[in-house]
Amino acid sequence: MGKFSRLGNDLYSGDKSIDFVGRKWLWYAISVVIIVGSLLGLAVKGLDMGIEFVGGAEYKVKVASADQALADQLRTDVAATGIDAAQQPVVTTSGKDAVLIQVKPLTTAENEQIKNTIADTTGTDPTQINATEIGPSWGKEIAKRSGTGLVVFLILVVIFIWAYFREWKMSVGAIVALAHDVVITVGVYALSGFEVTPATVTGLLTILGFSLYDTVVVFDKVRENTKNLRESRTTYAKAANLAVNQTLVRSINTSVVALIPVGVILYVSAVQLGASTLKDLALALFVGMAAGAYSSIFIATPLVVQLKAGETDVVQAEKRDKARQKKVEADRYAAVPAFAEDMPIHDEPGVADVPEGDGPVARPASPGRAPQTPEAAGRGRIAPQGHGPVRPSSAAGRQQPTRQPRSKRGKK
Repeated sequence: MGKFSRLGNDLYSGDKSIDFVGRKWLWYAISVVIIVGSLLGLAVKGLDMGIEFVGGAEYKVKVASADQALADQLRTDVAATGIDAAQQPVVTTSGKDAVLIQVKPLTTAENEQIKNTIADTTGTDPTQINATEIGPSWGKEIAKRSGTGLVVFLILVVIFIWAYFREWKMSVGAIVALAHDVVITVGVYALSGFEVTPATVTGLLTILGFSLYDTVVVFDKVRENTKNLRESRTTYAKAANLAVNQTLVRSINTSVVALIPVGVILYVSAVQLGASTLKDLALALFVGMAAGAYSSIFIATPLVVQLKAGETDVVQAEKRDKARQKKVEADRYAAVPAFAEDMPIHDEPGVADVPEGDGPVARPASPGRAPQTPEAAGRGRIAPQGHGPVRPSSAAGRQQPTRQPRSKRGKK
């Protein structure tokens, strides 16, 4: 944990840096591969739409005690009938004495087979099972309203980011990141075969907010670092890369804290409970949050830097930086500031942090190096420690021998 904290401090101060912006084509390539795989999965397998969207049949049966064990047994028995429309039945308890079974549209013969299966499992007369046809109108209405909400949300995002950052290019970066997250999440649904329910739509709308929040935090740091680009000795790309490094630990911590409980919910709902609604919501949140954390770091900021590469201030900053680099390459001491009497002591060449008081200057030891002995002082030797205070000696008052110049030796 201590190393992680030190890494965070080094990333924030710029002592260590990960080149997110300079390797943008690598991140773009990774995202393109993931998106192409998602689109292929969507085109080949398609989405498994729930009965709320395509319609189906619902069976309600009274039992003596409705518990999770009975629901699991009903789910297994109905799926084992071999009917394609009943491969993934949704079984939930309704109160303490009823169970609901939902499947996709069936023929008359398949309907009788499902009723007989439910009757055999629950020990109920088939005539006591209440079968109801579910139309797709409710699911279509949910999808229509969700689409309308998504369009309104994207328009508000563009207006908000433009108004807050005064940068339409940041709006483009945020929208691309959002689209990136949604496509990957939908593709994972298609590849995994999870059923799309209204809970899935709710999860998709939720991850849009999470992805946007993470992106806005990184953009805010980018704006802070590039506020005085003309007076600073850096480029827009370097300042933006520093912003990503400064928010990296925070983004990781936020994502991990959010993903752990969602992952636990996904495991419990998919493996232990098999509850469809909870499972669909948890999968959308888990994939969307992971993709959102990735896109805010690897996609949004490098894309903004690329879009701003042609602006006058950015180009001039690049030229000044290249000129400084050439000067440093020609004379590596050119960047060392000249000494002046009134300069702050921390800017004096060769002087590190000076502690308060009259004590010796302590230089921080480099990591990974053994502590060194004190440097030699005076004429190449270390002055010995004194054994006590200086006292008058018996030689005081007597004439002491002196060394005469060679020209005066032997002369009186």
